[in-house]
Amino acid sequence: VQLQASGGGLVQAGGSLRLSCAASGLTFSTYNMAWFRQAPGKEREFVGGINWSGSSTYFVDSVKGRSTISRDNAKNTVYLQMNSLQPEDTAVYYCAARGGGIVFTTTSKYDYWGQGTKVTVSS
Repeated sequence: VQLQASGGGLVQAGGSLRLSCAASGLTFSTYNMAWFRQAPGKEREFVGGINWSGSSTYFVDSVKGRSTISRDNAKNTVYLQMNSLQPEDTAVYYCAARGGGIVFTTTSKYDYWGQGTKVTVSS
């Protein structure tokens, strides 16, 4: 199984980014997907998630209202669109996959992880 995250980069405060995570080696349409982030010196935290069908999405309060998650099961890809980015959004962003169950907010519940893509927001 491979999860390949991409789309990170340097953006000014107030800008937007769309992160992508391409999955292979699993039946993508049966997996719940999530995005986590880890800032320097901090624990990895849940950002948002989407269930296997794409019918339900979940977000941490700090990004709610300015982020969307979507998936294309035909392309085995999940996306995280983040708008109105702030310096506190600076982190390495990871995608994760969980087979079955629900979208969890804890790292231990996920079966597979991508390598991360770095997002830096300048003030």
